[in-house]
Amino acid sequence: MLAGSGSMSLFSDRQIVEIRIPSGKPGKEGSVALQQLAERAAIDDHTLTLVMLPRLDSLTTKSAWFSALESHGVSLRFDVLDRRSLPQWIAQRLQQQGQRVVAGEEGQQTLQFFADRVEGNLLAAHQEIQKLALLHPAGELSLAQVEAAVLNVARYDVFKLSEAVLAGQMGRVQRMLDGLQAEGEAEVLVHWALADDIRNLYRVKRALADGKPLPLALREARVWGQKERLFERVVTRVDLQSMGELLQSAHLVDGIVKGLEVPDWPRQAWPALHRLAGQMCLLAQKAGVRAFV
Repeated sequence: MLAGSGSMSLFSDRQIVEIRIPSGKPGKEGSVALQQLAERAAIDDHTLTLVMLPRLDSLTTKSAWFSALESHGVSLRFDVLDRRSLPQWIAQRLQQQGQRVVAGEEGQQTLQFFADRVEGNLLAAHQEIQKLALLHPAGELSLAQVEAAVLNVARYDVFKLSEAVLAGQMGRVQRMLDGLQAEGEAEVLVHWALADDIRNLYRVKRALADGKPLPLALREARVWGQKERLFERVVTRVDLQSMGELLQSAHLVDGIVKGLEVPDWPRQAWPALHRLAGQMCLLAQKAGVRAFV
């Protein structure tokens, strides 16, 4: 990290260095490196350093490395619009241009359809909303009008897939897998995201069986944020045997993704990933997670 920020580009006297920390936890060595990087950035006019972080808790924002970044740079917070809030966001944007969906169940179906089509792509969602203003006058919009106008511009994230699976959202998960396949996402990355959650679920459940408190077990498995709540619901309501069977399924799909044939499983990677994700969704539904998301 430090070496990369200190080396100059061959084609320009300025450069941009982007550092992504998906967990928001750089560790001891990473913390020291970030502090050094922040001090260096304060006197380096040739390098723009961007540090990309997830939503941080209050304790992390008081850490030495984050304080150093804030002291020597500018911090910008962008709150993510999650899937649950998307229909309401769409309704508010429609209202701003004098339009609204019909009342009742049809209106809710319309907003859900709209959200499914634009999930993960707010810029395109904004454009689709503006298009409705050009196609139809102010007033009510029917489900048929929205279905005919709104394109499928959804963009899916492997890590959002993980949250949807843990929430037991079967239909959404299948759409996300289809979208990731269409976008050319690597099967091995999708399997890694699913298998990593399965392994962590099993580890946390084993830790609980050994008498460890749940907060400690989650922290040792490096489970934070939205996943923490979903993990809590699953591990406290599903038996260890079910999790062990799911872990075995993940192992089999690992072989399929690498080109092996497994009896009683699809031969191709994507159908096998659909099946594995479906098993995870059923486990989450068994735990009653769906009622809490």
